[in-house]
Amino acid sequence: MMDGGRQDAGTRVRGGVHSAERHDSAHKHVTGAAEYIDDMVEPVGTLHAYLGLSEAAHAEIASMDLAAVRSAPGVVDVLTAADIPAVNDVSPVHAHDDPVFAEKKVMFWGQPVFAVIAESRLQARHAAALARIEYRPLDAAIDIEAAIAAGSELVTKPLKLERGFVDKALADAPHRIAGSMEIGGQDHFYLEGHIAFAIPGEDETVTIHSSTQHPSEAQNLVSEVLGVAANAVSVQVRRMGGGFGGKESQPALFAAVAALAAKRLNRPVKIRPDRDDDMIATGKRHDFKVAYDVGFDDEGRILGVEGTYAARCGFSADLSGPVTDRALFHADNAYYFPHVRLKSMPLRTNTVSNTAFRGFGGPQGVLGAERIVEEIAYALGKDPLEIRKANFYGPPGRDVTPYHQTVTDSILDRLVGELEESSDYQARRSAILDFNKKGGVIRKGIALTPVKFGISFTATWFNQAGALLHVYRDGSIHLNHGGTEMGQGLFTKVAQVVADCFQVDLDRIRVSATSTEKVPNTSATAASSGSDLNGMAAQDAAEQIKQRLMEFASEKWSVSAEEVTFGPGGVCVGSKTVPFDTLIAEAYMARVHLSAAGFYKTPDIHWDREAGKGRPFYYFAYGAAVSEVSIDTLTGEYRIERTDILHDVGKSLNPAIDKGQVEGGFVQGVGWLTTEELWWDDKGRLRTHAPSTYKIPLASDRPRIFNVALAEWSENKERTIRRSKAVGEPPLMLGISVLEAISMAVASVADYRECPRLDTPATPERVLMAVERLRAHGGAEA
Repeated sequence: MMDGGRQDAGTRVRGGVHSAERHDSAHKHVTGAAEYIDDMVEPVGTLHAYLGLSEAAHAEIASMDLAAVRSAPGVVDVLTAADIPAVNDVSPVHAHDDPVFAEKKVMFWGQPVFAVIAESRLQARHAAALARIEYRPLDAAIDIEAAIAAGSELVTKPLKLERGFVDKALADAPHRIAGSMEIGGQDHFYLEGHIAFAIPGEDETVTIHSSTQHPSEAQNLVSEVLGVAANAVSVQVRRMGGGFGGKESQPALFAAVAALAAKRLNRPVKIRPDRDDDMIATGKRHDFKVAYDVGFDDEGRILGVEGTYAARCGFSADLSGPVTDRALFHADNAYYFPHVRLKSMPLRTNTVSNTAFRGFGGPQGVLGAERIVEEIAYALGKDPLEIRKANFYGPPGRDVTPYHQTVTDSILDRLVGELEESSDYQARRSAILDFNKKGGVIRKGIALTPVKFGISFTATWFNQAGALLHVYRDGSIHLNHGGTEMGQGLFTKVAQVVADCFQVDLDRIRVSATSTEKVPNTSATAASSGSDLNGMAAQDAAEQIKQRLMEFASEKWSVSAEEVTFGPGGVCVGSKTVPFDTLIAEAYMARVHLSAAGFYKTPDIHWDREAGKGRPFYYFAYGAAVSEVSIDTLTGEYRIERTDILHDVGKSLNPAIDKGQVEGGFVQGVGWLTTEELWWDDKGRLRTHAPSTYKIPLASDRPRIFNVALAEWSENKERTIRRSKAVGEPPLMLGISVLEAISMAVASVADYRECPRLDTPATPERVLMAVERLRAHGGAEA
């Protein structure tokens, strides 16, 4: 075995699937050689756009004076809603409620009202501040409580999932607890903010370089704004400096403004907002208020659950419908609910329209489930892990989800059991209990939490992908597919699939920028499905070309097709071995078609939203984490002492990349639950809009000891790409183990008699207030 998990070239292709290969751009990332949109050489005559944002949360526009903006140095043009040639809307669900520019009314503080086009970005930015806009204020609902109190409408139709006899189960249960939990939102805080660069072409055409996870959606929405056919708009994406869902629907606004200005002025136009304006004007993870009512028996086994999941969705629908749906899909997490009724409440508020974020509502649902388990554990005086294991999905009779899908692939008993043993959980928990008995300022906590996460788009039509593959006459291979690269290693993984198909080295394959001109009608790179979908599409294309090559070789060398096989040392044709390059050259001369378009659609999934029944997920990915923390009960400060993770990625396509995704997902999840606090003032202004006021995890916030392992024995039962499993979103929820450990440490001040009911993010202030609240209820003194 060679370094990095590669085997000798004589027995295995270098860089095929299941080997630990580096990210194809890793060396460029660390040296600064990776080219992002803002690094591109600007053509002569490039202009720069900047958005003018509203300064009212909800108001009618009484007057708008842009004279000073138009006369400012360097300004070439100013665009408003009146300058849009066709449709003033970039709603991803065609709800017609998400205008490019506000017209008569603004719906949140920071809504784009106009755009300045100038010779330089600095000139455009300065000019945008010169606008004089007068507003007639209207009542504004900023948060969930205000929206409920004001009877705010819903941005989309709510979902209800129901099974069994909930009211009777709750009424008859030996124990019953009702409560609520506030779950904070989260900013994506990608290193590369939103940006679009539009270059006008002949006739109606325009090429847009966009930092987007969904090139086809940007293409379609821009074409509607311009009033041209989709074939006139080309969207290209080489890489993004992070996405996390924030670049699924949100980039269409910036692409539309750049394209509109470029076609209007017939000059290239780039738009890149400052970090502050980016955070103010673009959507975030939905914050939720989860209300729950749970009935359970003396052993802690759940008998019935009713839950309402209210979400701050913002001023427009955006993706709030599917996000709040997915929260309900994951409100059970790893646990069987015999009788259950769950309802979503997607509330319209006068804040920025919230959007996709890694996990897409799933994390909020999972967190609600873990709060229910925690409530039961404290009520019964048991270890929460004992309650978790008692409620895991199990054999027939305990294997149906609230949406009526049968769980047939659960590996949680083995996964959690192995982690419990390898992390020495029981001995460490016992030691922590002894430590806390001594009292003192520092208290400790430990928690082991599981994750069960469904994989597939719940919008069934998105579960498709295409790929375009060329083999050139010199034997080099060009790959293009509909997935986008945002640092997660998708390009590397899909190239490994192609390398494995042809049994050639990975460095023979070049993956080009995602382009709507090469692969049409692509789905967003989201829902953790990038490798599943695009890997299968690329494999389909490779197998088509392989079949043609096998038929050619069979005929040329007079052997049966079964005697033609691809191997690391070349193509075996009967008793001889033909180098891959030689075979390709011979096939070209014989006019064999060496290009193919591959396609894949996920099988066996269906969903009836009206009935609340179906099989929305092709399979489930699983994971578990044990985290240990220490808190200072005088300040509320805390640190993560140790985290152990065992995560399920099936038969990993690339263990190095997958392990990195697990580590990164965990840290991002911890940030969501502990430090990343979004705060709006009473006027609806986001006041946490920069690194100075919004705290993502630092390197120093990582666990002091951080052990991460993949469940190498796992293999997907479904026919996914090489039996792998998705890894993008599920690890984020492993961060819940930190929150639960903090909760245990807080509970120790009252001898674990009461559930601390920590809301998130559990900032030091919230932790301190929880400690003081429990002490006021009769807890021990420090």
